[in-house]
This record gives sequence, C-alpha cells and structure tokens, in this order.
Amino acid sequence: MELKKDSNAVSIDMLLIVHSEKRRAAQGAHSDRPADPGAPPQRRGGLQGVGNGIRRWQKLEGNDLCGNLVEKQHAQQTQVITSYDNQGTQLTVEVHPRDAMPQLFKKFSLAKRLQVDKNGNTRPRQPGGKDTHAYPWDRSSLKSMPLDLRQFEKLDTYASQVTVKSGLEELVSDLLQEAHSDLEIVRAIWIWICHHIEYDIEAAQEKDRQAFKPTAILQTQKTNCDGYAGLFERMCRIAGVQCVTVPGYSKGFGYQLGQSFSGEFDHAWNAVFLEGRWHLVDSTWGSGLVDSSTSKFTFLYNEFYFLTHPALFIEDHFPDNKNWQLLKPPQSLRQFENNMYHKSEFYNKGMLSAQPQTSIIKTVNGKATVTIESCAPTLFMFMLNGKQEHGLLSLRKNGMKLDVYPPTAGTHKLQIFAKGNSEIYSSVLEYTLKCHCADVDVRLPAELHQPVGPSWFSEQMGITKPSHPEPVIYTSDGRCSVSFGVEEGISVLASLHGDDGPVTEETQRRYIFQLHREKRTELKVQLPHAGKFALKIFVKKRQEPGNYLFVFNYLICCTNTKVNWPVFPESFGNWGVDNELLEPLSGVLPANRNVPFKLKLHGVAKALVKGQDTWPLTLSPEGYWEGSCSTAGCREVYVMVLENANHSFYSYILKYQVNAQ
Repeated sequence: MELKKDSNAVSIDMLLIVHSEKRRAAQGAHSDRPADPGAPPQRRGGLQGVGNGIRRWQKLEGNDLCGNLVEKQHAQQTQVITSYDNQGTQLTVEVHPRDAMPQLFKKFSLAKRLQVDKNGNTRPRQPGGKDTHAYPWDRSSLKSMPLDLRQFEKLDTYASQVTVKSGLEELVSDLLQEAHSDLEIVRAIWIWICHHIEYDIEAAQEKDRQAFKPTAILQTQKTNCDGYAGLFERMCRIAGVQCVTVPGYSKGFGYQLGQSFSGEFDHAWNAVFLEGRWHLVDSTWGSGLVDSSTSKFTFLYNEFYFLTHPALFIEDHFPDNKNWQLLKPPQSLRQFENNMYHKSEFYNKGMLSAQPQTSIIKTVNGKATVTIESCAPTLFMFMLNGKQEHGLLSLRKNGMKLDVYPPTAGTHKLQIFAKGNSEIYSSVLEYTLKCHCADVDVRLPAELHQPVGPSWFSEQMGITKPSHPEPVIYTSDGRCSVSFGVEEGISVLASLHGDDGPVTEETQRRYIFQLHREKRTELKVQLPHAGKFALKIFVKKRQEPGNYLFVFNYLICCTNTKVNWPVFPESFGNWGVDNELLEPLSGVLPANRNVPFKLKLHGVAKALVKGQDTWPLTLSPEGYWEGSCSTAGCREVYVMVLENANHSFYSYILKYQVNAQ
C-alpha cells in the first residue's frame, strides 16, 4: 500500500488479493508466519459489494457489454468489487482466478473527494467561500452552474426508462451506462428518482418520521423527503460522487403565508459536489406535487430543483447549517420567514421579479397593486378569494400590472397565475391582503374579464394601433368611440356588460354600433345609464370555423346620472362590413315624426326605408344614400337594399323600434 498525505487530503493506492479457502489453508500449512490473534475482525456493516462504478471504468477500458473484465490469457474472469463506507471512503477489491498473476488495474486518487479531520477521519469537504453565490439573485441563471439542458435529452430519456432488476448497486450501474461525467451521473440519478419514486403522504404525516432504507424504497417505490434525500445520497456515493443530505425547514405542502418555523425540521434535500463546487438539488420536489384538496401525489417533473441557484433555493429551503445556504451573505430564519415566496413556476414561466416583495399587503384607500416583470410576454390571470373579480389586470410587454379592490374589509387571499409557453395557467404567486377599509365607490362589473386594455396579446390576435391604449375609458355624456386597426381576414365582435339596468343578454351588442373604415374598425358605444361597464372584444378568422375568441376588454366609467341612451338599431347579416350609418343612430325612433336617414352603403343598386309605407333613398354625389320616412302608424322601421338591379328581392339590413304613441 502506498500512502501519500498532505494537510488537506489523502491518496491511496491499494491492492487486496483474495484467495479461496482451500488455497489459504494450503498456504497456511507451508507458511512460517504466525497468525496475529490481535488483528481486528473484518468490518461488514459499512462496506457493501458494488459492481457499478467499476463497470463504468471497465467499459472505458475495453471490456465486454456485461462489464466483465476480458481475460485473453485465462478462461476464468477476474471479479471486481467496490464499496464505500459512510464517510465516502472507497475500497476496491480484485478477486483473481487461482494461480493467476494479479495486476493493479487502476489507481484511485481520493485527493479531490476526501478531507481529513484532526483525528485522521475522512469526510466530505464542508462548503466554503468559493461555493457561495451572491444574494439577492442577479437574474443571470436559474442554475448554480452553466447548463444547456438540451445536452441531457438523450440521457434523460434513457435514465427515465431504466428499471430496477435486483439491488441498488445494479440500478446505479445501469444508469451509468450512458453517463460519462460526474454531472451526467448526478443527472441520471436525479432523473430516475424523479420519475420512479412516489411521495408517501401517509408516512410524511406521521409524527415520528420513518427512516426509509434504500432497499425498501426500491421495493415500494414510495418514500418521504428523508427517503428521497437518503436514496439520492446513497446512489451518488455508489457512483463515486460526493453528496450529503441537508435537513431544514421548507415552504412546501401545507405551508401558510407568514407562518413561523421552530422545532423539528420538516424537510431534507441534497448537496452534490461537482466541478469543484457544491450545488443543491431536491428530488422530492422535482418528482411531483401533492394536491392540497385531495392530498394525493401526482408525478409532475420539475426541472427547477436540479442544481438550483442558491439565491432562489433559499426562498423555500432553509438548512439547519447556514453554510449550506451557499449564499453570501447568508439569510437568517426571520428573513426566511418574512421574505416573499415565489413558487418554482414563477421562475419556470420566465418571471424575474414581483412587487411588493412581501407576502402580506396592506391596502391603501381600499386598493392594492401588484406588478410582475417577466423576461418575455406572458399571459396572466388572478383570483381574489377564489373568484376572478374585483381587479384590473393589464398586460405589459414584459410583465403585468394588477390593481385589486377588495369588496369588504378584512383578510383576503390573492392568487396570481401565469401561462408561459404551456396551455395551462400555473399558480406563481400568493399574497395575503389586509384591507382596513374597502372603497365602496369602486364596484367593478362581474363580467370584466382579464386582461383589461389592449396589449401585445391583442396585437398578436390581429388588433393593432388602438385609439385608447389605456384600460379605462371615462365619458361624461355616456358615449364614446373606440377604434383600432384590424388585420386582413379578421372579424371583430363586441358586447357591453353591466351589473344592473337594461343591459340584457339580448341587448349586449345593441349598445355598440360597429363601423369599418379603411382597415380600421370603429365601435360607437352608448351607455344606458351611469355606472361602470365592461366592453368586451372578440375576434375570429373569417375563413375558419368555430367561435369568436375573447381578446381583451375596456372598463368604461360614467358618473353622469342623467345618461339614458337607447340601443343602436339592430343590424342583420347583410349589413356590409364597410357600411357606415350616420343617422339615425338611435335604435328607437319617435312616433309620428319624419326621420332623416343617411347611410354609406357599398355594392347596392337601390335602398329604401319601410314603415307603414315605403320611402326610397337616393344616392348623393358624395356617395351617401339619403332620404326620410314617417313613423306614423308603425311600430317598426326597416332599411332594405337591392343588391342586383336585375333582381326584385330586397334584403333587410337595419331594424328600428318606434316609441308607442
């Protein structure tokens, strides 16, 4: 044995030759060396036979597919066993055929893996200054080391499909077949655990947390967080990667905003040593989640907790030893309790920051404002006390702004969701709102959906250059006109919604009159009374089947109590998209009056107004169809057109009601 020692590490080159019992007896009969009765017995508990780490080396050395050492000179094969004790010390043994000449096939240098304490014992290197990252997060990366996840695509697929054949050693051996570096080894182990080990909710809720042995975990494929961390550490050590289990507090399943932590630690995770530095992983949270309503576990892989940047990891993991925060400066437990908790999906969906940075918000004059900055345009939604009400959410190019108006004084739960690249909205933030006094003057329509106001999303859907870029429109006389560009082939539909008054499902679109001028759409709006209304805008590609899709809405506000506008005339399918109505705009005409008509109609041969009698309209030099009709003796008035002069069939395009006499 050769022993080299410096102040920090040891390097051991060792060859242990094991002979069969018969040969040992024969040698003993001819040996003049007496046995040592004081020699210590062989230690069994800390060392176990392993075949995996060696198989990886053998494959590189040109061995066969089963990982067996190829012997050209001997029909029998050399067996190799490698083991680790609890401190990570590695022992490798060659078992040679009888009469074979043993050769040292590999020298293991442990200098980079092991430290020696003052008593001469080896242990993993404790984290130091070169392991730390700056706090707060510098937005550089979600990971603690540069990673291109595309490099793991093949390995991830392979590792997720590996099955347990016998024991833990063989499992690690199989995983290492496609892993060629410590980083890839850790990745393969991480992927396998996250895709095969289920969180044992019943065990996690027991008062005395059960200690799961790796062999038992492989059999049941269920465990608690201690079992996840212990299994991960054990598999890494078998594979020759330094790893430790870190206990601590967590903001996981059952966490309540603002709660304090004391007593027994409730979670465990791991630190792995890669490329000369410690890194953090949590395979429990990487494997899936627990539904709070059903208390059932669902496999849902979460990349966020693999080599997480420590400045992000500290948001929901507080270790027992502050050195394992890997932060400079480290955070106190009080800071951990009070700091804003961003869920992993906050970062997975591309969020960068949120304001305010505290989980409890006190309203000011009955209002609370939340802003989020994202690295790309993102769709958001919110829920206040489980309902999408009492807030104005407007999208920004890189984020969003939300103004919330709690309807009553007291404590309220605010949840914010983001869509990202997926089709599913995920919860990214939660706040507790404390409202001392609600603003009773702010009553938003229940039909005011999200988002409010035009944005990058409405432009993406074909609506451009809006006349009103802000989400709220104020009108003093109860009327307003909104216009925007519309891309070719896009149809627009709009409806008006209020919480009370004459706006019914049948008349939602009758308080809006839609006009088209040179690739722009104009919406003339008349309010039936004072109050707040949601002007909802939908789009649809004309050539595609299906329903109109909601894009955004405006909030229209009017405080003039004298406002009492009637509906617009009802339009029919033959009302052309480029037609224009100048008068009469009111859909209800006075009785016993001569009412003037003026319209711009495209592609028609004749036009007339039909009431008790029929009155033709004439085409002016300016291109308007003009005329008048009497409302005497009729309850309805129609505008009709003849599209082809060779035909005699007139089509209805507009309908007016006549006031009762």
